[in-house]
Amino acid sequence: MKVVISGKGGSGKSTISSLLAKELSRRGYRVLVIDTDESNFGLHNQLGLTKPLELMDHLGGKKMMGKKMMESMSTGAKFTLIDEKWTIADIPDECLSRKGDIWLMQIGKVRHFSEGCACPMGSLAREFLEKLTVNDDEIVIVDTEAGIEHMGRGVEKGCDLVLMVVDPSNESIRLSEKIGVIMEEAGKPVHIVLSKIDDRTEPLLRDKIRLPVVASVPFDLKIFSSGLMGDELTCSSSGVMELATFVEEMR
Repeated sequence: MKVVISGKGGSGKSTISSLLAKELSRRGYRVLVIDTDESNFGLHNQLGLTKPLELMDHLGGKKMMGKKMMESMSTGAKFTLIDEKWTIADIPDECLSRKGDIWLMQIGKVRHFSEGCACPMGSLAREFLEKLTVNDDEIVIVDTEAGIEHMGRGVEKGCDLVLMVVDPSNESIRLSEKIGVIMEEAGKPVHIVLSKIDDRTEPLLRDKIRLPVVASVPFDLKIFSSGLMGDELTCSSSGVMELATFVEEMR
């Protein structure tokens, strides 16, 4: 099972990704978290892990990949960055950070002014996810960048399930509508995870959202404080457990 976590900026994608990974690990799964967000620099902290070498750097860096993309465009040859199918066991050790049965892998980050667009990172993420095979006791969680650009790049093509995190905002509601349409085109199921809600906002969101809601994760001051300080997320909630059960049932 390869699960994509999507949503607008600040909705709680990385928090949900981390808490879900920890809960699934507690249930006996080997969990690979893939950070495809080129602008998120804190996911490893939430998981209590160190930063691994980015896959892009392992494969030669952004400039080399950009050069390959340009060459393929000029020659018409098929653009490929990864030649063979991969399993989690095939991922180079230097590209993984591990704690128990949770692994973290990063595709690549934007680090310098005027270094160019993130297209090579999107292409690498899409190809890697398409060529990654997962065993029955393994679950992959893909934490994506904010918005829908990754969907335009086709990152979800190699995945099985899209979970959209919706917080109490009109922007999240409208984005859920757009993501529903785009993923219907891709033939991928989309389900909603409500985030940072309370007794007042949850019924309002449920009334507005047309996609199926599978879990509700309330605002939690402890989670908020841990995120603010860059600490590992050690707590959970009934909403996260509900979400983990849903993912298990969808396998």
